[in-house]
Amino acid sequence: MTSLKSAVWIPLFDELADPRVVASLAAAAEEAGWDALFVWDHVRWRSPVRAVADPWVALTAAAMVTERLRLGPMVTPLARRRPAVLARQTASLDVLSNGRLTLGVGIGADRFGEEFSRFGDEPDDRTRAAMTDESLDILRGAWTGEPVHHQGTHYTVNDVEFLPKPAQPDGIPIWIAGFPGNTRPRRRAARYNGFFPVNLTSPDELAEAVAAVQTFRTEALQSDPPAPPSDSTTAGSVAPYDVAVALEPDVDPAPYVAAGATWSLTEFDPHSVTQAEVKAVIADGPFR
Repeated sequence: MTSLKSAVWIPLFDELADPRVVASLAAAAEEAGWDALFVWDHVRWRSPVRAVADPWVALTAAAMVTERLRLGPMVTPLARRRPAVLARQTASLDVLSNGRLTLGVGIGADRFGEEFSRFGDEPDDRTRAAMTDESLDILRGAWTGEPVHHQGTHYTVNDVEFLPKPAQPDGIPIWIAGFPGNTRPRRRAARYNGFFPVNLTSPDELAEAVAAVQTFRTEALQSDPPAPPSDSTTAGSVAPYDVAVALEPDVDPAPYVAAGATWSLTEFDPHSVTQAEVKAVIADGPFR
């Protein structure tokens, strides 16, 4: 269990839809020895949820009251965000936090809060996946500080330099989320720094997903430049690969570690989560 890192993973809903509350929870998590605080990224959720906070404002508040805790949205649907704006937001937050940002990425879904259809955004999964891949290319180019030239199906960036660069010398670690049985998210995840299979039902399901991603990762490393290393990489070492799992507070993570997990994200029911509940879990301390 010593290799497992632990994160508090909170939906920014109702009682938690206040950046001051998030900052307070982040400070408590750092003091209690947790490794990260990750937040959901949504603009709407189904009933009974009513209030929703912006993840970037909440993460900024958390960064201001912590020094060690890794932070990030888990996960951001890139098809809902302009890549140029997100490049500025991620770099700015990474500079503010002294290199503590991890970017979780997914294609998003309409079924939880009709977040695409109610705002006239792209409803088709395949199209959003293509938009996601384009956005990722733009982000990685922007984080280098060199001029970005991109003419794609969905986005254009015409000779723009994005400065300041992120504080992390090799860019911000990217974790790709996806349902564990879907091939395309696995292939996408293999090109980046981590994989977050959502809605897992068992450690065996995780083990199968990890094996598939590692196969794709071997293929990707043979054909593409390696992705930027994660925060735990040391000079001259091979970039490690992170696998995150979301587990309820009372679930034993050991079988998931055996299946390949490197991060455990403690999750909460988005329809009933309270500030008191999260505080109690934080106070109990992380898995070790």
